Amino acid sequence: MERLTLQPGAAAAIDEYLEYRRIVGEDDGGKLFTPEEYEEYKKKVLPIRLQNRLYVSWRSPTGMDCKLVGPETLCFCTHRYKQHKTDFEVIPKERPIYVPCRVGRCPCRSYHFVPLNGTQPIRCRCKHFADQHSSAPGFPCNSCSKCSGFHSCFTCGCGQPAYTHETVVETKEERSAQGKPVGRDVPFAAMGGLTGFSSLAEGYMRLDDSGIGSPSAQFLESPVTSADHPFLKAFQGPSGSIQTNFQLTDGGAGSAVQVSSSKRSEEDDMAYFERQYQERLKKEKAAKKGKGPVPPKNS
Repeated sequence: MERLTLQPGAAAAIDEYLEYRRIVGEDDGGKLFTPEEYEEYKKKVLPIRLQNRLYVSWRSPTGMDCKLVGPETLCFCTHRYKQHKTDFEVIPKERPIYVPCRVGRCPCRSYHFVPLNGTQPIRCRCKHFADQHSSAPGFPCNSCSKCSGFHSCFTCGCGQPAYTHETVVETKEERSAQGKPVGRDVPFAAMGGLTGFSSLAEGYMRLDDSGIGSPSAQFLESPVTSADHPFLKAFQGPSGSIQTNFQLTDGGAGSAVQVSSSKRSEEDDMAYFERQYQERLKKEKAAKKGKGPVPPKNS
């Protein structure tokens, strides 16, 4: 195996380049800015970016953000979100806000998210894939004349068909008014709706206000039933009001060791299981001491 050796300071240079690329994106046209140009770019763009960030999501009719768009998320036009116009000196007052593609000769007027079926594009009702349609308004099919526009019956993880969803572009104030997370102000380009690692998950798996939401207290405190996961049935202790004693036999008749499985308040899962394990060890040692040595048999 070939071993790579970096010169002193090389790792820091790589970190600086990654930060440069995340801030500048593709605004340098493929040619790195000089240090002077880079500083001038940051002075001009960063205040605008911090003040006028746009949040982009793919929203279901129930109001859940099934997909939060990031810089690398593909548009219907097959270009990424970072290749669209994402920085505005003044946010347009008209709604919806249009985020046009900046790639030359691309007819895309505004970013439009289209989901994938695994790693493959989804199909239209005309049986052709999404990338076989034009990104011009109406999304007509390039492979047949019957299709009046892209329309997919693909079902999202939320249970709703794709055609009932819409790509939403909104400001920080509009998103905050709905109680959805907005994260911290960051200087990076085309962050879209990403506010943290949980933003990478689909809406039905995201437990914040932009997704399915956190489980209710009634659900968390409900007793463990036979329909629950075997792990919960083996170590049931979802609330402080439930107490179960497990019996560990040492092979002898009538001898057993009881272990408390009541979960104490304000105790995380790892501490709970560690306490349970230590209790079991103490009980086992006590049982062995109480049993004592077996007397030798007289021949």
